[in-house]
Amino acid sequence: MPKKRSSKHDILRQQGVLNPNAENVTDPLFQQSEFFDPYDLIQVKYEMLRQVDAEGQAIASAASRFGVSRPTFYQAQSRFKERGLGGLLREKPGPRSAHKLSDEVLEFIDKQQEADPELTPADAARLIHERFGLNVHPRSIERAQSRREKKRR
Repeated sequence: MPKKRSSKHDILRQQGVLNPNAENVTDPLFQQSEFFDPYDLIQVKYEMLRQVDAEGQAIASAASRFGVSRPTFYQAQSRFKERGLGGLLREKPGPRSAHKLSDEVLEFIDKQQEADPELTPADAARLIHERFGLNVHPRSIERAQSRREKKRR
């Protein structure tokens, strides 16, 4: 049986839903039943939300028993209401879009390249810094231009 649990934990880790604070889950359901797995973050969050909504449990108490903070509870509740179970999945960290290379900056680069077809990404990075005060790596410029080309096709 331990091998099965280990492989499940490996799968949960690969999917990004392994609960890093499983030892903090003290709810009796997760202590007394093999069905409830404190390492399954989606199951933990869903059961926490269910107990508050369906059974009227206090939020602070439920958050504590499930090993999360109250802000984490409210975040899970909001995402679950908006997106269902998928909202309980962790989102990838980091920026969601090209936050430095906006359309305005890319248009500026396009105009500079029209004026000087020999403009290198390093030169473009320098011009962006001079004009917009942004530090952009030349490779980021190349990737952004490549993405734009793919969209145009």
